[in-house]
Amino acid sequence: SPVEAEGTPTDKKPKKKKKPQQQQQAPAEIDVSKLNIVVGEIKKAWEHEEADKLFCEEIDCGEDEPRQIASGLRAYYNVDDLVGRRVCVLANLKARKLVGFPSHGMVLCASDEEGGVVFVDPPTDAKVGDRVTCEGFEGEPATENQVQKKKIFEKVYPDLRTDANGVACYKGKPLAVGGGTCVASLVD
Repeated sequence: SPVEAEGTPTDKKPKKKKKPQQQQQAPAEIDVSKLNIVVGEIKKAWEHEEADKLFCEEIDCGEDEPRQIASGLRAYYNVDDLVGRRVCVLANLKARKLVGFPSHGMVLCASDEEGGVVFVDPPTDAKVGDRVTCEGFEGEPATENQVQKKKIFEKVYPDLRTDANGVACYKGKPLAVGGGTCVASLVD
């Protein structure tokens, strides 16, 4: 019986040691590379029937089916401005209903101090489905569950900014795809 008692705790100790090591590594890795930002093209757009601020969009992100995404951009754009437009899509967010519309992602936009909001545009040579990257922050994107549970977007968001030329940056490094950078043309 003493042998069994000694064997049981020994079996548990390595398991306990492994878990804290995994938890310690995770926070150091949370950066923009954990977000799966891809180039998309808005194929359809319409005004949400019940929400004055929302557009409903079908966006081709290079996947089997277009994504449905709701965006609170009606104060800044018309439906005609959206269809055919290429955008940057945050694609590893869990789908959730926004006023009854199943939204599976988010379009990246920039805002200015005056309250203006504009899309962050991918470079013209970038292809639909191409992943946006940031030099110095390479890595595989997190799963939708990880993004939600670890609040990855909330942790990365404060360091996403545009520079003086409108280039979208993470911690001062440009977001790039294809042969160029992603740019927001803020209107004065």
